[in-house]
Amino acid sequence: MSNSECPRVTMRPMDEFNQKLIKNVHPDNWLNPQAADYYDLVVIGGGTAGLVVAAGAAGLDLGLKIALIEKNLMGGDCLNFGCIPSKCLIRSARVVEEIKKAKDLGINISQQFDVDFATVMERMRRIRASISHHDSVERFKSLGIDVFLGAGKFKSQNTIEVDDQTLKFKKAVIATGARAVKPKIRGIEAAGYLTNETVFSLTQKPEKLAVIGGGPVGCELAQTFRRLGCEVTLFHRGSHILNQEDPEAAEILQKVLIDEGIRLVLNCQLEEVVTVTEGKRLYFSVNSERDSVTVDEILVGAGRAPNVENLNLEAVGVEYDQTLGVKVNDYLQTTNPKIYAAGDICMNWKFTHAADAAARIVIKNTLFSPFGWGRAKLSSLVMPWVTYTSPEIAHVGMYANEAEKLGIEIETIKIPYSRIDRAIADHEESGFLKIHHKKGSDQILGATIVANHAGEMISEITTAIVNNIGLSKLSSVIHPYPTQAEAIKKAADAYRKTLLTPKTKQLLGFLTKFS
Repeated sequence: MSNSECPRVTMRPMDEFNQKLIKNVHPDNWLNPQAADYYDLVVIGGGTAGLVVAAGAAGLDLGLKIALIEKNLMGGDCLNFGCIPSKCLIRSARVVEEIKKAKDLGINISQQFDVDFATVMERMRRIRASISHHDSVERFKSLGIDVFLGAGKFKSQNTIEVDDQTLKFKKAVIATGARAVKPKIRGIEAAGYLTNETVFSLTQKPEKLAVIGGGPVGCELAQTFRRLGCEVTLFHRGSHILNQEDPEAAEILQKVLIDEGIRLVLNCQLEEVVTVTEGKRLYFSVNSERDSVTVDEILVGAGRAPNVENLNLEAVGVEYDQTLGVKVNDYLQTTNPKIYAAGDICMNWKFTHAADAAARIVIKNTLFSPFGWGRAKLSSLVMPWVTYTSPEIAHVGMYANEAEKLGIEIETIKIPYSRIDRAIADHEESGFLKIHHKKGSDQILGATIVANHAGEMISEITTAIVNNIGLSKLSSVIHPYPTQAEAIKKAADAYRKTLLTPKTKQLLGFLTKFS
């Protein structure tokens, strides 16, 4: 395919902000470079994993020849359809909730406030465009990387074809990411629906919104759009939202969503969508009882499918699964030893920070591990994650049920936020900190935090786990007072108190006599 045949990329609405975004991450006038005779590394996919691999390898200033191929938008989901746009909307939505709670804090809002949905969405587009230069074609070109806009596919054991050019490689990386799963609901394709790739193109508020999926994405967006003034119905096939999360944490959030006016339909089977005069009517059943709801828009936030199509993976012996993605070993190496993968295309952790961490493993293993010496492992990563609702739910390490399945005996310390002075002052007492440690030891195995700033707090515990810092040492860390992070200090102190056995007390009493 020649440059003139490359499809023009657009993003609705094509206002000044989206035009700026496109100019940075998929410019219409881009001319692909003439392919070099040979590349040390060719990366397919310009999302987080691909960008970190390419920039990291090029940034070492070792004279390596790197090529990066992207058929859609540089920056991938995180910049364009995920982390950045969603957090912009979440920020606006949190202001709405703060205003609603103002009276409890002694602040009387004298006039009825109004949510300007169009302006909220415009702000998101403006911010997204303003930071898009970080992932721009021009920036990566300036790093010495040959950037090719187009669809890349493997041609032979050491070549990739893009734009009628053949790129010969020593090593290659597949980082093509994933996309929203198409729902298997009769009539939904004809009626139309939104995904994370289209919901941020809205300019007019849907008065009634159905959200399918009670996982992290579904819960975040359901709460956000409810706070921005939509009437929201959240459908989930499980008996509880966030069914992979700590049950007590999920219970707190479920109660919050209900209190905020979201209609939760649990244990449901979605059967059919029919277009009617009033909008889109969803028929569903709960415990064999059929019901329906009519909405303006349907947002699908349930599941991701790996982008394995049209890569010609069979030609290079790379095994893959349509549901699980490209098969890799612990070194992120595919079934072809010259080809690696990173990010959503091959990992259960579908987070930007996970893709970043995996990309660093790939750089090490593809370029600096001759004969397999000193290779880094995916299993060595300690991965935190956050559901960005209010309150946030952050987790790292093991859950209690995981430890039980592995036969590891644990003890759990739980600090309710009703005991944290700053949380009380902030009127945010509903959360908790829960730390699991190995029985008979201060070794931290996992933790869950439910708090408005849980995502900012979880890194301290992640650092402790990574560096094998136990609860005893955490107890000696001074935490500023008053902060909500004091919960970590209280948990560590609670562990220290368990060490006061009768024999220890007897010894301490003896020492006081000579002090």
